[in-house]
Amino acid sequence: QGQLVESGGGLMQTGDSLRLSCTPSGRAFTMYSIGWFRQAPGKEREIVAALTWDGRETFRTTSVKGRFSISRDNAKNVVYLQVNNLEPEDTGIYYCALTYRGGIATSQGDYDYWGQGTQVTVSS
Repeated sequence: QGQLVESGGGLMQTGDSLRLSCTPSGRAFTMYSIGWFRQAPGKEREIVAALTWDGRETFRTTSVKGRFSISRDNAKNVVYLQVNNLEPEDTGIYYCALTYRGGIATSQGDYDYWGQGTQVTVSS
């Protein structure tokens, strides 16, 4: 039923900014919710941000202290995660995931499809 592809990761330095992209592949997604997760080395995967298809509901974890924001481009059917003022603690694999539930989901088990992840490495 389709596939999600993340892009935009790489090797960064403290204070850098980047934008990660989540692009559906294989079919056109219409009404859905997208979540961004990350997994630091040796730690459990955690929710970062989420957004419903119409943009009326959003979620952002407080741990990033306002440095992250989620948005979507409806015309291109792409969901973005903007990351500002990167810190070494942001290092990890970032995943996007899709669910067809009608509202915001913040648990891994709520999501039906996952991308392969994109690596973000932040050095001091």
